Amino acid sequence: MRRIALLGSTGSIGRQTLEVIERFPDRFEVVALVGGRDEATLRAQLEHHSPALFGLAALESHDELRTGAALLLEAAVAQEVDVVVNAVVGSRGLAATLAALSAGKIVALANKESLVAGGALIEKLLPDPFERAQRLRPIDSEHASMRQALQGVRRDEIARLIITASGGPFRGRTRAQLTDVTIDEALAHPTWSMGNRITIDSATLVNKGLELIEAHWLFDVPAAQLDAIVHPQSLVHAIVELVDGSMLMQAAMPDMRLPIAAALFDDERPDAGIARLDLAATSELRFEPVDHDTFPAVRLAMAALDAGGSAPAAYNAADEEAVAAFLEGRIGFLRITEIIEATLSEVGAEPVGTLPELSEAESRAREVARSLIDRT
Repeated sequence: MRRIALLGSTGSIGRQTLEVIERFPDRFEVVALVGGRDEATLRAQLEHHSPALFGLAALESHDELRTGAALLLEAAVAQEVDVVVNAVVGSRGLAATLAALSAGKIVALANKESLVAGGALIEKLLPDPFERAQRLRPIDSEHASMRQALQGVRRDEIARLIITASGGPFRGRTRAQLTDVTIDEALAHPTWSMGNRITIDSATLVNKGLELIEAHWLFDVPAAQLDAIVHPQSLVHAIVELVDGSMLMQAAMPDMRLPIAAALFDDERPDAGIARLDLAATSELRFEPVDHDTFPAVRLAMAALDAGGSAPAAYNAADEEAVAAFLEGRIGFLRITEIIEATLSEVGAEPVGTLPELSEAESRAREVARSLIDRT
């Protein structure tokens, strides 16, 4: 029986994680449930599970429930926990990831900031790539697919790791055609149903930039061997190109329960209840290059990764600020990546060796991004 602490239980990934866990009641026990601020969802989850630790991390106080960000750290290091599922949204998830790894836990990771901002800190904590790969399990369709495709592949056999992108709602448009994009148009993702920030990130392709940075830390592959390609059908999720010119592709129906199960079950391949991919009924699998002129986010992410230090954290922080401003109607769609680029140019790349140093650099990037937004 594997004992699970679920951080971010009330969000989309958290709810789907519980679906997978409830499908295998003889394999998992939920010993901690920490939600955000959604009390109704947390109470519904408590009707099916009886964890010793539960509460809402995004609330400061409550008459009946435990609250506060400290709950995340408490659950992450609890002695009775075997696996920490980190589905927390935002930078506060990084501290929980570092705490859990320091405590010897397996971390099933759906928090992008942990690797995008804190990849160097995680590498410092787990310098051995093999141990890092065993202890850190990605809950993401592209990275989970890549992890499966890489099984049995030696490091020196890899030519490129390629992640796929649907292209979002604006695939095929020119930059000039995106000038007057509305919030509703940007939130209309063609494949996935996700939260607002990640949906906007998919529309700008910032999400692919973040995923490439994550792939660098997850698979110990340099930026020069990482790439993205547009695949509108969203059926092939990751591609491993080998040095002999052959490719290994992992394909499945788009369903987050598959990477969640892969993260929870080590190297097993359980039936997570997803629909089967019918190749005979699939009319085509189409691939297109990323239009870097219209969608510069991938190029900017690779530049941040090459710069190192605080640059990836600045990339993410500037995006968070710009997306929030777009959703509030304060800036236009194209300004999102313009603000990221301007922020990276202004703050540069500072060395970061500790979490406080990283937090300080990230705060500076946010200040710069907000200043740029206010000038709009």
